[in-house]
Amino acid sequence: MSTAYISHPDCLRHEMGRHHPECPQRLQAIEDQLILSRIDCYLTRIDPPLATEEQLALVHTQDHIDFIKSHAPESGYYSIDGDTTMNAHTWQAALRSAGGAIAAVDAVMSGEVKNAFTCLRPPGHHAEPHLAMGFCFFNNIAIAAKHALEKHGVDRVAIIDFDVHHGNGTEAAFKNDPRVLMCSYFQHPFYPYSGADVDLPNMVNVPLPAYTDGVAVREVVELAWLPRLREFKPQLILISAGFDAHREDDMGQMALVEADYAWITRQLMTVANETAQGRIVSCLEGGYSLSALARSVVAHLKELADL
Repeated sequence: MSTAYISHPDCLRHEMGRHHPECPQRLQAIEDQLILSRIDCYLTRIDPPLATEEQLALVHTQDHIDFIKSHAPESGYYSIDGDTTMNAHTWQAALRSAGGAIAAVDAVMSGEVKNAFTCLRPPGHHAEPHLAMGFCFFNNIAIAAKHALEKHGVDRVAIIDFDVHHGNGTEAAFKNDPRVLMCSYFQHPFYPYSGADVDLPNMVNVPLPAYTDGVAVREVVELAWLPRLREFKPQLILISAGFDAHREDDMGQMALVEADYAWITRQLMTVANETAQGRIVSCLEGGYSLSALARSVVAHLKELADL
């Protein structure tokens, strides 16, 4: 079976103003690197649908969905907070991004593909059930997890978040839900200033200081994540794949390189092969140095596709 690659032009139309780091060029850089690395021909392209409001409501309140829908401007921008802005295309892009995560779960659970990566934006892991923040409007990975649990009859889903920022929205969606195990590392103290003091049975949060390198992160994975994952025995692994902990990315202050992302991916694939029939869905989150982002995504995809 192959690896699915899911992207869509709608996600290039959402933008939050000149010089904003979460920009359409992120997806274009990844596409260019796929061609340069000559792996694009080995991936199965899937066209993502638009998520329905019913699917968004698996995670989000109706008030939140209505707020985002009603505040989409016909032109110009609408600012939700200092970092998070809507243009005329944001609603459509956000539906496409969430819909792509759902389509990835469907493709993997049906056996159409072995695993999947969604190269879509806006990202999602900061979006809480009632709140958009941190460049995120709807929580794609949380919606995908709820879809797997409620529509595919999965009993145990693991969510891995390796973004430089804590996935506060995902944690808010699943705190104390025994069907979901969330494992993450993140720079601390750092935006969104959450996760470090959480003591929940289904959350494995590992706050790390600035300048943490790949050696230390691999130790976290081996000592904190892998034992809990094997104990949990997930039937599906979802990845919030943020690449902003790369040493070239000035959005954060960590020091990972492409080889670290490849190594993490291999460890997760080993667990998935043991307990989940290899089923992994990975969704793009952060990563703002265009070259480092593109190279890291390719390293991640090469592992997923066994290339």
